[in-house]
Amino acid sequence: MKHPVAATAAFLVLLLCTPPAGYPSDILPFRTSNRSPLVQIYGLPPVGDSRVLAAGAKELALVFDLASHYVDDSARSERIVLDGETVRLCLTGRVGIARRFEAGLELPWVLQNGGFLDGFIENYHDTFGFSQGGRDQAPRGRLLFQYQRGGADRVYVDRSNSGIGDVRLNGGVQLLGGDRENSGALALRASLKLPTGDSGDLHGSGSTDLALWLSAGKGWKTASGLWELFGGGGILGMTEGDVLPDQQKDIVAFGSLGAGWQPLAWLTLKVQLDGHTAFYRDSDLAELGSGSVQAVMGGTLHVSGRTALDIGVAEDLVVKTAPDVVFHFALRHRF
Repeated sequence: MKHPVAATAAFLVLLLCTPPAGYPSDILPFRTSNRSPLVQIYGLPPVGDSRVLAAGAKELALVFDLASHYVDDSARSERIVLDGETVRLCLTGRVGIARRFEAGLELPWVLQNGGFLDGFIENYHDTFGFSQGGRDQAPRGRLLFQYQRGGADRVYVDRSNSGIGDVRLNGGVQLLGGDRENSGALALRASLKLPTGDSGDLHGSGSTDLALWLSAGKGWKTASGLWELFGGGGILGMTEGDVLPDQQKDIVAFGSLGAGWQPLAWLTLKVQLDGHTAFYRDSDLAELGSGSVQAVMGGTLHVSGRTALDIGVAEDLVVKTAPDVVFHFALRHRF
């Protein structure tokens, strides 16, 4: 994805200039992003809700991402192996602090091990005729995150580990819409990631990251149910971290586009595309030097008017730049 910000900007203009439909839905984007071990250590945010919470309103969410990785690739003097599973469990909260402002906090926990999905994914690939990409030749249940350059290890993790990730402080301001009388909404959001995770185990990057982005959405009420288009995009700036500091870029652009349909009061179906530019320079490996696009498909179970459960599956559309598969769950409740 070479120009995610330009594509997202065009989408936002189209979205906000369409005639109002008179209905704001509660269909929200998936709260996930690229879970590659060498990408999720940075402050790449999900685009989030285009409507900030009302003053005094609160929301808590528990977000669970299970990612399965397998690549074994080389180019010139470089070689990379990403083989294993990553669990990222994140407790997030946000609160409306004024009429058009909100603040939030994310506390992540990261677990990395050899996992249990190798056999399932191999059988899935065989069933549908997909290439194994060498996965069936690798040891099952192995954890190995390794990057070599010139024959020397620049990244090396081969033992199961767990620990706190990089904490994030979030904020948002409503620019347009956002109330029950307006179907369209536009919010300016920001996120500050702090280097609280262990960069040696890839629980964090060692950098302090600041993201600034727009999030937009518009809902429609039709005879077939409720519809929502949503999207966002912005810029992530990073200080020099501990992971490949001589190759790490300072600025990354990111964007997201998606749609949801709620045919029943308790069910929403959603699809979403997430993309970003490369996080590293001076590499001939797609895993480091290429931008990424992934698709997330699934939906939301509306348990009650205040509680909902997102269930989604993410696949890498630009091969090798994101995990083979990510199983995503997010339980949220508003107070």
